[in-house]
Amino acid sequence: MKLNEPVSQQVVGKYRWTICALLFFATTVNYLDRQVLSLLAPQLSKEFNWSNTDYANITAAFQFVYAVAMLFAGRVVDRIGTKKAYILAIVIWSLGAIMHAYSVPMGSAVGSVMGALGLAVVPASILGFMLSRAVLAVGEAGNFPAAIKATAEYFPKKERSFATGIFNSGANVGAILAPLTVPWIALTWGWQAAFIAIGAIGFVWMVAWQILYDAPEKQKRLGADELAFIRSDTGSTAQAAPAGAKVPWFRLLAYRQTWAFAFGKFMTDGVWWFFLFWLPKYLSAQYGMGPADIVIPLAVLYSMTMVGSIGGGYFPAYFMNRGQSPYDGRMKAMLVIALFPLVVLLAQPLGGVSPWLPILLIGVGASAHQAWSANLFTTVSDMFPQRSVASVVGIGGMAGGIGGVVISKLGGWLFDYYGALSQISTGYMIMFTICAVAYLLAWGVMKTLVPRHKEITDL
Repeated sequence: MKLNEPVSQQVVGKYRWTICALLFFATTVNYLDRQVLSLLAPQLSKEFNWSNTDYANITAAFQFVYAVAMLFAGRVVDRIGTKKAYILAIVIWSLGAIMHAYSVPMGSAVGSVMGALGLAVVPASILGFMLSRAVLAVGEAGNFPAAIKATAEYFPKKERSFATGIFNSGANVGAILAPLTVPWIALTWGWQAAFIAIGAIGFVWMVAWQILYDAPEKQKRLGADELAFIRSDTGSTAQAAPAGAKVPWFRLLAYRQTWAFAFGKFMTDGVWWFFLFWLPKYLSAQYGMGPADIVIPLAVLYSMTMVGSIGGGYFPAYFMNRGQSPYDGRMKAMLVIALFPLVVLLAQPLGGVSPWLPILLIGVGASAHQAWSANLFTTVSDMFPQRSVASVVGIGGMAGGIGGVVISKLGGWLFDYYGALSQISTGYMIMFTICAVAYLLAWGVMKTLVPRHKEITDL
């Protein structure tokens, strides 16, 4: 079998795509749980009298804890193995999602204890939601390190960005399903029911994962030909390492490849989270859209991102089929992808014509992010041996979470500042400008740090 032979012509099994489907559904659930709060934010802001800064603090609590947890999540995945780590992650994040329904009484209880100790007391609703978001963040931090490691285990390098693009599109499906379901559940049974119903879905996925997943060498459903294809990379480091294999963080930080990935995440993760957490409030503040009004615009926008995720994952194959190495092909694809978010610069200037213009332009930018993300994740498995992949992804995830905190806090401050001046559109223009140029800056620094592909073989 030749490595450059088109995948469609290779006579091997297809069980690896069952694993990809499991990762897709896990990521869908991940983003369903993550987006419930943003969809209910206009309603909850009115009910509990939150300012934009208050909401930013709640979202920043998620992003900060997510950043720290990502660092440790990668270690846990590398240490206990993909199967156990994924189960642990989804149990924690599903419980965290359900906890949101009880945020107010939980915040009141914790606030009473803090008051008795003489500590500054945060309003119960804000404190309770921050605690719930923190638990959600701890669990959700395990999703991408586990999914990227599973992809490295089950796919050869030339298929990894495509497989990553497919499972990463679950984020878009989750973002589409959320506005179609969450407002309806909240209107019918109350906002608490939305958190409980969506949060419980993760336990259904956990059963399927327990039944269908195992390490490739132990997987009875995986044929010998398919296993050989998975391990077919010349000079590949894909051979599975035993659970518990450990590479020190400081050793990983000695490589420019780690810093390149981390900087790419720092600069661009916050853009995606800004769109995810702030778009409902943007449509409400700029165009007066209520919960029912935002359903179709958000569904259209996130449907566009599915094209970017899957298409972007496949795009590097164009360069690889012309003799480029996986890393070089990916970097060329990422440069092209980094140009597309520049259209977001037109979102505010054209918003006066029709709200659909900024929705579509932001959709292009969000779609480009997913294409970028599918390739950025895969650069790790291009360069690092499998036993350290989840740890490097965790380091980058921490950097991305910190970037998300910066973006969220900056947005909350800008929107309150310019909102008080009745110029909130200026605040959004500044934020959209940051979102538009972040990818080109990230690519330039990454290329400077790692100008040529160099696979790490001494770990």
